[in-house]
Amino acid sequence: MAKKRPQTRATRPQLTDGEIPVVGAREPCPCGSGRRYKACHGRAAAHAVTELVHRPFEGLPGECDWVALRELVPAATVELPLKDGLPEDVPSVTLATVLPMAWPALRRDDGSVLLGLQNDTASGDISRDLADTLQRALTAEPGTPVQARRAPADGLRLQDLLDAEGTFEPVVHSGFEFWIPDTENATPEVTASLERANAAAIPTVKLAGVDAAYWCETPEKNHLRWVMPHPEEQLLDALARLHAAGRSSLGEGTRLVGSFRAHGLTVPVWDLPSGVGADDVEKPAAEFAERLAAALASDAPLTPEERRARGGLTNRQVTLS
Repeated sequence: MAKKRPQTRATRPQLTDGEIPVVGAREPCPCGSGRRYKACHGRAAAHAVTELVHRPFEGLPGECDWVALRELVPAATVELPLKDGLPEDVPSVTLATVLPMAWPALRRDDGSVLLGLQNDTASGDISRDLADTLQRALTAEPGTPVQARRAPADGLRLQDLLDAEGTFEPVVHSGFEFWIPDTENATPEVTASLERANAAAIPTVKLAGVDAAYWCETPEKNHLRWVMPHPEEQLLDALARLHAAGRSSLGEGTRLVGSFRAHGLTVPVWDLPSGVGADDVEKPAAEFAERLAAALASDAPLTPEERRARGGLTNRQVTLS
């Protein structure tokens, strides 16, 4: 009787982690392990997607203004220069705080692209999510919005797509009319969205004399919210020195009331009397910037009064993201 030939199991080609495609969580993992994707390579992919990047705009020109437009400013636009230049059929790429119907991006009829900044994101890296949306918008059919999706965990980030030597110069608008270049052809849904957005917008002005400081008007009092690039501990020490010395205000009736964290940066906030407008705080803000620079340069230990001032500022600090 002939001998049985030993059975051999067909070997699967070995894939590297970078070659393994994303599949459904309950499907077999493409690596051939026999386990479900969510229990195998999907676990690492999910972790990469959800892991929070604390400073998603770090390395971009105007990081402080990126944070301000994401968290503080209702209506603003910025022209974005791409690292490799614009495609021939895309006349411009514009970042916008908000788009109609909360679209992540819009390819206009003329081929230009609007990229929305204040949308919810699917991962912990806003930069990667925005880059994925921008890439899809550049190739979308003119006249169509770009829908949200989960960006690939190994996808490009804004830092890979935008010109690091370019400028970032926000233009703050009083409303969202920049959405609709031709109001006569706007759909009823977009028109209604525009009316709602305009009704909810808080009047906001970007100061001209200092970076990333934004005045805003509210019914009870006005505010100045100033996104600063300095390391948090160093900045809080400097603010405490000025506060203890009675030099942290922006003029009569104004008061430094605390700060909040947003995307890895610290944002001091001042209360202003309702009659104090943006023009009124231009000079005081520039003078405060000089006082702050001197306080930041000091490495002397905080005095007891300065430590108490720092404790008060820290107790009134909140984290937005």
